[in-house]
Amino acid sequence: MAVFQRPGPVLNTIATAICLAGMLAFAPTAANAQGAQGFTTTVPHAVLMDADTHTILFEKAADELVVPASTTKVMTAEVLFKEITEGHANLNDEYVISENAWRTGGALARGSTMFAALNSKVRVEDLIRGLVVVSGNDAAIAIAEGIAGSEFNFADKMTKRAQELGLSHLSFTNAWGKDEPQQRVTAREMALLADHVIRTYPDLYKYFGEKDFLWNKIRQPNRNPLLLMDVGADGLKTGNIDEKSGYAIVASAINADKQRLILTIYGAKSAKERADEARKLLLWGFRTFQAKTLFNQGDVIGAASVFGGTKGSVDLVAKAPVRFLIPRGDTEKLTAKIVYTGPLRAPIAQGQTVAHLIVNRGTLSSLDVPLQTAEAIESGGLPRRAMDAGYELGVGLFRTYVLKK
Repeated sequence: MAVFQRPGPVLNTIATAICLAGMLAFAPTAANAQGAQGFTTTVPHAVLMDADTHTILFEKAADELVVPASTTKVMTAEVLFKEITEGHANLNDEYVISENAWRTGGALARGSTMFAALNSKVRVEDLIRGLVVVSGNDAAIAIAEGIAGSEFNFADKMTKRAQELGLSHLSFTNAWGKDEPQQRVTAREMALLADHVIRTYPDLYKYFGEKDFLWNKIRQPNRNPLLLMDVGADGLKTGNIDEKSGYAIVASAINADKQRLILTIYGAKSAKERADEARKLLLWGFRTFQAKTLFNQGDVIGAASVFGGTKGSVDLVAKAPVRFLIPRGDTEKLTAKIVYTGPLRAPIAQGQTVAHLIVNRGTLSSLDVPLQTAEAIESGGLPRRAMDAGYELGVGLFRTYVLKK
């Protein structure tokens, strides 16, 4: 049984601690967080995430805003993939290579390019390859203009789409990665974006893993160095502008056991450092961790208090088994809590998402699982609502909850 403070009379955010006996918990006491995580890296910003469980295996300055450079094109691809999936575009559509796309993103600009000819019409499928295989700036601009009429309008769609996905720290003002003051991302949210792209568009994600692209009689290799290494990489994007931005990568790899890891690195000093540190992080993740089931599907994980209902609380469950990655052979404890804004007000539908299960490894918020109501709670009668109102007034700032597990 635990007691929790209410922060105010309107918003009541409840955090319920859960003891997960027999499972792992890290308790780093040193200031060097990455050392406590069992791995160190020379790059300033990094995240390593297990795709299946969303467990954060490693992070370093993961929430600081950074220059995305050409990793921007992961968001460009997401917006295009969504248009295709919804039937607003298809692979055989043709977009014009405008003078803006040709001058700004073509060979004249001396950036990465697919060498699309001025005023030519290029199939969307070829533009995708130009975008994600060879990182063509001309391809990105042509896609933006083809979908939204202008790159400015498309960048606005990119930012709004990121917000729809809950990625509130991603902000874009262009489609190809030019360094502008409002074009910023975080390593953590780019990892989540990559995971979304892989899960949502599996038939289109495959283009990220193609080894090369031939266009305009010029064959170019994929710019992702991990595709040629022994880590099982199958995407996504690299990026670099100058010494200020450093070298970046958003990557995904899958091993023989079908475990997928997602990696983001920002601010590496060189392409070699980026490749070496990315490879080491991925290999460390695959070798070090194993999945453990914390709750089976249908298990009651906890309960949320209900105001004015036929019952005073509602059980909380997850839609799928809750799994977590832990170091192999370790038997220490994990710590977890249920967080929600409450008490919930009846009526409440069954299957309504009302809370989150947060599982921590030491100082890391490693796993965040949405929780749904296990049953519907109807509104109670007037006496019940009056009793709940009086209870709220009398209890004041503290509430007590009995945990189910």
